[in-house]
Amino acid sequence: MASVTLVRTISFSIYQKAKYSYSAAIGQITGEEPLVTVNRPGSIPTPGTVVCFGAAGATAGAIAAFIACPFELTKQAAQISVLMASSNNKSSMDDPVRSSYQQKGTFGTARNVIMHRGVRGLYSGFSFHMRKSHRLRDADMDNHEAVRDTVGTGIYFTTYESVKQLLVKFQGSNSPTSPLSVATAGGLCGLVSWACIYPIDSAKTHYQRNCLTTAADQPVKMPRIQFNKASMYRGLGVSMARSCLINTIFFSSFEFLKKKINALPDPEG
Repeated sequence: MASVTLVRTISFSIYQKAKYSYSAAIGQITGEEPLVTVNRPGSIPTPGTVVCFGAAGATAGAIAAFIACPFELTKQAAQISVLMASSNNKSSMDDPVRSSYQQKGTFGTARNVIMHRGVRGLYSGFSFHMRKSHRLRDADMDNHEAVRDTVGTGIYFTTYESVKQLLVKFQGSNSPTSPLSVATAGGLCGLVSWACIYPIDSAKTHYQRNCLTTAADQPVKMPRIQFNKASMYRGLGVSMARSCLINTIFFSSFEFLKKKINALPDPEG
């Protein structure tokens, strides 16, 4: 919970700052800032608004990935230890690498990863280097995490802002953050982003699991990202449903609190 809250807080903070920067830059080129367009009643998404929100989201996702990757790796280790504890497979229990993750807390798991794979091991699944052999040495890491978070967050915010803008227009509302448009756009952005990046997430999870259960001196095979393979979408329905519900509640709360904060009197005024 703490890690999700931290990553999301950082991601949204970066996104909010980045979208104003990109909007100003696009405004200098085109003559009108995308944020001005969005806040105009009756407006619809334009190439400028899509680029602005997509670039800001991608920037936020790329930076947040530096923090998200170690947390997700330790979560994978915890899941492995739980599966091993409930397994009757003695061969996996006797594996020194696998068994070393049993009964470890978050920080204990992180220390264990560092012990087996070094500090860089915490970022297994972060940076990807294409190699003809499709193998990774200990000095190499793949970029599934960075790609997933960069692309996924870009799609996430673009979908949210664009759908919200369209719904506000169809409702005929003068407010760019009407409750119904915010809740609907929040749910849809969770659905769309997961549907687009799920194969990348599956490959990232598979690779991180293999890194955790393989000795540091052994190469780990790079999983292929296959968007046309059904097995890459296992669990997608559950993830989409959870993401839809969480983001509906999250964005509704976020926009409500943001509106209340913006309405507070200026202490310097």
